Amino acid sequence: MTAKLMALSILTLSCVAAPAFAQDADARKLATQVCSSCHGPRGESISSAFPRLAGQQADYLEGQLRAFRDRTRADPMAQAYMWGMASQLDDATIRSLAAYYTSQKPVHAKAADPKLAQQGKSIYEAGVAGGQACVTCHGKDGQGNGAIPRLAGQHPEYLVKQLVLFKSTLRADSNAPIMHKISAGMSFDQMEAVAAHLGSL
Repeated sequence: MTAKLMALSILTLSCVAAPAFAQDADARKLATQVCSSCHGPRGESISSAFPRLAGQQADYLEGQLRAFRDRTRADPMAQAYMWGMASQLDDATIRSLAAYYTSQKPVHAKAADPKLAQQGKSIYEAGVAGGQACVTCHGKDGQGNGAIPRLAGQHPEYLVKQLVLFKSTLRADSNAPIMHKISAGMSFDQMEAVAAHLGSL
């Protein structure tokens, strides 16, 4: 390959890659300068009012951000915070944001009451009232898969709040139908136990 041809090839590759790099940089800037006020600069939220996004499944994040933008996820917290925040996001930015948060190191587990966490582990692995076990979709260690979210290391209080929203059917999104059925058979105490287990993973 001549020097001229090699230079042309490098220039062509640079032009193709530049938009992707710019998009990733824009997403990183958005995450660290805007989203960070609630979720932390790397998605490591310290407030249980807002979920931890670090290490979350990219497909799940993309789906939720689109649902916020399209207003198909309409629980009260979504309306109060995320409808406005996501309204101007295009699909490319959503993909880049999801990739950014997925690449961040998940938050370390939070110690929980051993007895409560053990009770939650039993419910997580066996289900309640003949319902489907959580482990079936979310995995043994709560890692999630694709459109199924990672739950390990999440704020227990946030998880309980989401289970309550599912049970009341106020939360309606792509995973809602199955979660409506599962949460319908759960008591508040059982929700707290499962959340304690997951928060300790």
